[in-house]
Amino acid sequence: MKPLNSIRISGQEVLPFVEGGKGISISNGESSGAWSAAGGVGTFSAVNADALDKNGNLIPIIYKGKTRKERHVELVQYSIQGGITQAKIASERSNGQGRLHMNVLWEMAAVEEILHGILEEVSPLIHGVTCGAGMPYKIAQITASYGIYYYPIVSSGRAFRALWKRAYHKFPEWLGAVVYEDPWRAGGHNGLSNSEDPEVPEDPYPRVLELRRVMREFGLGHVPIIMAGGVWYLREWENWIDNPELGPIAFQFGTRPLLTQESPISDAWKKRLLTLKPGDIYLNRFSPTGFYSSAVSNPFLDELKERAVRQVAYSVTPVGDHTEGFPVGARGRLVYLTAHEKEMAEAWTAQGFTEAMRTPDSTLIFVTPEKSNEILTDQINCMGCLSACLFSNWAQNESSSTGRKADPRSFCIQKTLQAISHSEEVDTQLMFAGHAAYHFSDDPFYAGGFIPTVKQLVERIQTGD
Repeated sequence: MKPLNSIRISGQEVLPFVEGGKGISISNGESSGAWSAAGGVGTFSAVNADALDKNGNLIPIIYKGKTRKERHVELVQYSIQGGITQAKIASERSNGQGRLHMNVLWEMAAVEEILHGILEEVSPLIHGVTCGAGMPYKIAQITASYGIYYYPIVSSGRAFRALWKRAYHKFPEWLGAVVYEDPWRAGGHNGLSNSEDPEVPEDPYPRVLELRRVMREFGLGHVPIIMAGGVWYLREWENWIDNPELGPIAFQFGTRPLLTQESPISDAWKKRLLTLKPGDIYLNRFSPTGFYSSAVSNPFLDELKERAVRQVAYSVTPVGDHTEGFPVGARGRLVYLTAHEKEMAEAWTAQGFTEAMRTPDSTLIFVTPEKSNEILTDQINCMGCLSACLFSNWAQNESSSTGRKADPRSFCIQKTLQAISHSEEVDTQLMFAGHAAYHFSDDPFYAGGFIPTVKQLVERIQTGD
């Protein structure tokens, strides 16, 4: 294993290790502060972060608004309060070591308002802001106004080219690094384009090399690239280290910090991570963001898969092969199916999936009355956590609607991520993880259920393992 040199990130020499930001209270001040104290770059998430009262107790998120717009305003205020809280905790825990970054998603609701609300209060505590999930053109302008570095997350050189030419070229001095997040291997939401095959992962080396070529074209050969997604054993990436072709490289770890003593996730979640096997992480497209995402395959995702299978196309009038009437809803309004799909629909109904729910794509999905009620209730309770949501049809604009029918094939992402981060529920909720997470079960470091401190993990990573 090559010796590791420090790298300059956000104005300071640090270990080339970055903690990946994970939203809804997963990468918090405790974990990110510990990562910084160990000499790396800690990253707390400002995506609906937990706020604490003066006694250190969790402030529960309770919505009082009767409309989505009213609840949306409350969500923004909770988010700002939580971001400020976690920034202060992270700074205290870091002991002045390493660097502290804050992570946000460009597709989260009111991201600009939340960024300003947090940075106006605690910008001296934050050295950089990472931002992905979309094309964050304005992130450079916002962070530069506070004298803070920005770290765009991209999955291709093409995406960075667009960001640079449209906006970033105006703020070159505040570009701290570019995060290349592998769209096939990273946990959470993934940046796969329509031209890329989700079933055929590409080698990250030529993709990162192309990103470096684009950066050199703009005079950014000295700016680090942070490799994110699929990084576990550093010895497997030895040819990336001090490689003049790639230029300065750091490595981001998003999944491994989940299994540390400082990680705030539940004991049930930590135990589940220790049992993962190859193939247990599922790249899917159920997210209400419209992005692909990677999560542990469990009953939560199984139910979504089954919804998608119990699906038929319909017509409101007889047309082509769609000649067989089928009653839908309490009033039994007729829609028209093919003869074969009517047989399928009747079979599902006989199995108890009696509720036919319409999708925006002129299809019906068949679910139980209990699941139908849950879906409708979650859609009604929407608080507008995304800039646009397929599940509830919320959109952050004057009409507060995407203009499309709410899609019952998706789910309330705010509800499930709050549940998994604040309870012992695991299998019944969305559990994001990177595709290398199965190493928790075969890496000798975790033998016997060992859970390290962040400091112990960082020391282990430095050995190549």
